[in-house]
Amino acid sequence: MNIRRATPDDAEPLAKLHIDSWRAAYRGLVPDGHLDSLDYRLRAQRFRDSLAQNAEESYLAEQNGEILGFVTLGACRDADVDQDTSGEIWGIYLAPGHWRKGIGTSLCRYAERLLRTRGYRSALLWAFAENPQARRFYEAMGFKADGATRTLNPGAALKAVRYRRELGKPK
Repeated sequence: MNIRRATPDDAEPLAKLHIDSWRAAYRGLVPDGHLDSLDYRLRAQRFRDSLAQNAEESYLAEQNGEILGFVTLGACRDADVDQDTSGEIWGIYLAPGHWRKGIGTSLCRYAERLLRTRGYRSALLWAFAENPQARRFYEAMGFKADGATRTLNPGAALKAVRYRRELGKPK
């Protein structure tokens, strides 16, 4: 498996993986109408634009030309944390057929290393409160809920929980 930075040329397979992952992971949590309305073409255009403008930093895991998953990361977007020392994993998404094969672990650790080399001492991320699979994964990776919550609205108001993992000093 190879991990590399995504480019605008990866927009279509990233969009497919992102939407397929959302539909598999969030069915029963996010309203069906919202999941069914997700559009591959529109999502690909958003990826293409964001990656071309370097507004989004995504790294994909691939093997034999197939994209297995990706992680998006950057500076923490939360106003209540030290922006100089806190990075954020914006999302980790895997193709549903590749869950529980160590790919998410590899992407998470890769993101942590990148954040650490950029001087961040902690990594934060958000997970839906009612998504026990994701929460167990992040907890197994060493993340702990830090008490912050917010409401997201992907078709319905859903509580999200913030997780934090200390990364230590930059290397």
